[in-house]
Amino acid sequence: MLDRQNPQPLHRQFEAVIRQKIESQEWEVNSCIPSENELSRIYGISRMTVRSVLNRLVDADLLYRVPGKGTFVAAPKIVSRPPSQMGLREQLEKMGYSTSTRLIHIRQVAASAQVARELMLPEGEPVYEVLRLRRVGDEPLSLHVSYLPVSLCPQLEEQDLEGQQLCDILEQNYRFTIDRVVETLEITKASAEEAQLLAVRPGVPLLFLEQIVYDQQERRIEYAKILLLSHKIKLRMEYSRPC
Repeated sequence: MLDRQNPQPLHRQFEAVIRQKIESQEWEVNSCIPSENELSRIYGISRMTVRSVLNRLVDADLLYRVPGKGTFVAAPKIVSRPPSQMGLREQLEKMGYSTSTRLIHIRQVAASAQVARELMLPEGEPVYEVLRLRRVGDEPLSLHVSYLPVSLCPQLEEQDLEGQQLCDILEQNYRFTIDRVVETLEITKASAEEAQLLAVRPGVPLLFLEQIVYDQQERRIEYAKILLLSHKIKLRMEYSRPC
């Protein structure tokens, strides 16, 4: 039971109890939790309070709802460093996840105004557009679209873009030395096409990473856009404080 003499509001006490059950795995991943009516009866609080707390935990991706079936415990998010520090696939495999990459397409296109600006090329210059889908287990995790100058990466379509990381191909097969990556992060919403590939509904929040990759000659050799499912992964950033 909740402590009604405690100055902490009942809804906060109830939320702490539910979080503890999830974190301790007393309620296992993908298990159905008690109904709102049951929780209301067990903890002596209103059904409205129960629903409000469960809504917060759904928004926090700790729970998820299945219409007509109930509320379930969500799988914990993958915690990853930014891809600029280590390739996402490499990180996932080091953590023990089974990953796969599906090449959606590779094609030559004329550089749009934005792509030309990011790669410092004349607009209309031929670039490769590489679209890949990354999976963890059987479930989609991220979409990766990369633009690379055709002049710097001839016959890129002949490379193993599913079996190898693109950065490894650039370094090993094209002899580039990647010197630095400029990376920006924001939130976006899945378009209809992106949602279909990621097996979610349109408008779902995504983490949106943009990268510009430089070699040692300060050439911009890749412009990349990475879309990650925000309910499945979060980025951990750690920096040393300068003296």
